[in-house]
Amino acid sequence: MKPFLPLLLASLLVVPVSVFAGSDGAARGLAIAQESERRDTGWRDSTVDVTMILQDRRGQTRERMLRLSMLEKPGNAGDKTLTIFDSPPDMAGTLFLSHAVVGNDDNLWLYLPSLKRVKRISSSNKTGAFFGSEFAYEDISAPEIGKFTYNYVGDKPCGRLTCFVVERFPTYRNSGYSKLVTWFDTAEYRPQRIDYVDRSGRALKVLTFSGYKRYAGRYWRPQTLTMQNNKTGRTTILRYGNYAFGRGLSDAYFSQGNLRNIQ
Repeated sequence: MKPFLPLLLASLLVVPVSVFAGSDGAARGLAIAQESERRDTGWRDSTVDVTMILQDRRGQTRERMLRLSMLEKPGNAGDKTLTIFDSPPDMAGTLFLSHAVVGNDDNLWLYLPSLKRVKRISSSNKTGAFFGSEFAYEDISAPEIGKFTYNYVGDKPCGRLTCFVVERFPTYRNSGYSKLVTWFDTAEYRPQRIDYVDRSGRALKVLTFSGYKRYAGRYWRPQTLTMQNNKTGRTTILRYGNYAFGRGLSDAYFSQGNLRNIQ
């Protein structure tokens, strides 16, 4: 599963459920996550336009426009994500840069154009709200395989599909969650839903993925992500458009030192 959740799947092969037969819960859960990741290998880099809709408990909404760029890194190197805000006017030019790290805290930076300053976000703040949305900073960074341990729960209906239900337990420090219950459809291994459970064991949020389309004949991407917060009653909707792959983006573009140069 990939950052901000534009996700998955490079191969057209489907691994049958019988492959996991006889495995214990941890091994089976890991195998499902690895297969989902394997199918999303080879896209190199991508960009997408995003409309963020913030909806309060009374149904009133605000919109933000942003652009997202991603760089695929091999193995455990950790993918990189850059978010650029274009609106509203008081947020235009604000940048958020994330470098996923396996086995340690992710590297997160924020550029504020009003201050012309790059600020590093400490690991203790990763549970904070991402620009007032129902996503936390840790939800935005790439969920690399090695950042979790796993447990397969079972196969369950998920809408018109059937899903593998896998618990993911964060191994990195300062997570706001005790586990993330992830639903992968059994046909294409695409995340359909994530239930976020807080450190007290309460169901905190639910993220749903919808409108999947296949790009470049290989890569499945959702058109809409909806995060519902059970505690606040608020919802954040992300609508994606204009996906593009192979833009030739480099590590230099995703560097902390380059943030002041990006428009």
